[in-house]
This record gives sequence, C-alpha cells and structure tokens, in this order.
Amino acid sequence: METRRIGSLEASAVGIGCNNFGWRLDEASTTDVVGASLEAGINFFDTADSYGNTKSEEYLGRALGGRRDEVLIATKFGSRIDEGRQGARPEYVRQAAEDSLRRLGTDRIDLYQVHKPDPEVPISETLGALDDLVRAGKVREIGCSNFSAEQLREAEDAASGGSARFVSVQNEYSIMHREPEHEVIPECERLDLALIPYFPLASGLLTGKYRKDRPLPEGTRIGEGGRFQDLLSEENLAVVESLVEFAESRGHTILELAFSWLATRPNVGPVIAGATSPEQVRANAAAAEWTLSEAETTEVEEISGEPFRDGGRAG
Repeated sequence: METRRIGSLEASAVGIGCNNFGWRLDEASTTDVVGASLEAGINFFDTADSYGNTKSEEYLGRALGGRRDEVLIATKFGSRIDEGRQGARPEYVRQAAEDSLRRLGTDRIDLYQVHKPDPEVPISETLGALDDLVRAGKVREIGCSNFSAEQLREAEDAASGGSARFVSVQNEYSIMHREPEHEVIPECERLDLALIPYFPLASGLLTGKYRKDRPLPEGTRIGEGGRFQDLLSEENLAVVESLVEFAESRGHTILELAFSWLATRPNVGPVIAGATSPEQVRANAAAAEWTLSEAETTEVEEISGEPFRDGGRAG
C-alpha cells in the first residue's frame, strides 16, 4: 500500500480508526479487525485513551501482540475519561502517557496527540511535557486534533529551539465537510504538517447506505438518530445521489470516491476510518486505489459545493 509521511513516520495511506474497539466491538471482534488490517497492508492504528472508556487501547495492544513492531500506534489524551483524567496540564500529560503505554502493552507511542485544545492550559506548557516524553523515548512524534489554524500557529510559535513540535493535525475532513480547506490546510502546507482526516465517510453518509427516498438501514450510526441525524438533509442526500452517479459512471463506488478524493488533497496523511468487520477493513483498504484525474477532482468539488452542511460537529 502507498504510504504517507507524518514527521519521521511512514504510515499506510489508509488507517484504522479504533473508536469502535471496546464500544461496538468486543475483544474477539477487535482482534479480527486488527488481523484483517495487517493482512491488507494497513500499518496505522489511531486510538485514544477515552475510546471505549480506555478499552480501545487495551484491546488494540492485545490484538497486535507480537506484531507491535510492524505498525504505528497513534493515540490521544485530553478528552474526559473521568473527573481526574482530562485536559492538557503537564502533570496529566505525563500520567496519561504512562497509562496509555501500560494499556497498549508497549514501550513507546509512535504519534501522541492532544485530542482537543485545552483553553485553561497554555500550549507552551503542554508542549513542554510532550517534549519531555519525546526526549525520554516514550513518544516518537507529537500531533494535535480539532485545532484551528490560529491554534496551529500558536503551537508552532511556542515550540522553541530544538524541542518537539506538532507534525500533524487530525480534524474532520471529507467531501461533505470541506471546512479545513479555508484555513487549516493552507496552514498545514506552510508548517509542513500532515492533516489526518477523521469522519472521511461523513459518519456513513458516503458509504452508499443512505439514499434519497429509501428506508434508513437499521443498526447504523445515522439511523440511530442523535447528533448525526442532521446529516440526512434533503440537500445532503441530493449531493450523495450525484456522487453515486459520478462514481458508478466510472466503475467505482461512492466509498471508493470518498477515500480517493481525500488522497488527492494537499498534505493529507493516512485516511482513517473505523471498521466493525474484516469485510469493511478490506473495502476501506482497497478504496484509495482509484487515482482521480484533475478534471475528476474538480467535478467532485463542484458537485459537493460549499462544505458547511453538518453544523460543525466535533469528533
């Protein structure tokens, strides 16, 4: 599989988002998904200490077992686990890293990411703690998630001398959510940061499961309602129909289009998507193999139009 650079790391162009581990998937099913990922040539696994109420890291570590050295593990800290475990204070950064290392059963984290900005802690203090972890060999590279372009600039300015600096930012980005194109992607180009897109399938909207004037499939994230229900607007479903027609006229699926379009974007690193079965893993791994022409890319952008359709959800 093609690879993408994240600082010094070489990650597969398609990665696995591990948010289902410990939530939708038990340990046995997690092991099946991880095994299928390795067979498909995927080496990038993105998790967080808060996923599955810490079970995601545990299940991932045990599923990898003796194959740990074949992969890159990205995890995150900062989202609330409980009252005492949240935020980006330096003392908590060090504690969270040790906890993640223990749960993952490893001696280093390949990419350690701030899950979201902490307005109560200066970014310079967080970066200082992360630099200590890098110097101790417990973390290889550091990144952030859900940061704005202004926050990326602030973090770059705060990284002094030869101290560790962010090499990536993980934000929502898809054909249906193109907000990063306005400021974040230009900032990534300026600072040489990899943009790691989450929700590349727009929470399932770009899988082909949801079609205009058709019943909602049962047991799906959008079908269950809640914060994802807003995605099923008439406008969004009309765009989906046009994208399905575009992809099928070229012998592809809308899922393949979603991955392949992202692969054409500037500074995009591995495209991460969750999977609940080996079949989904294989479909995701194969999806980015379609190389879109410049004209096709432009046509997709014209179909999707302006990106603000989902109310700015946070992951």
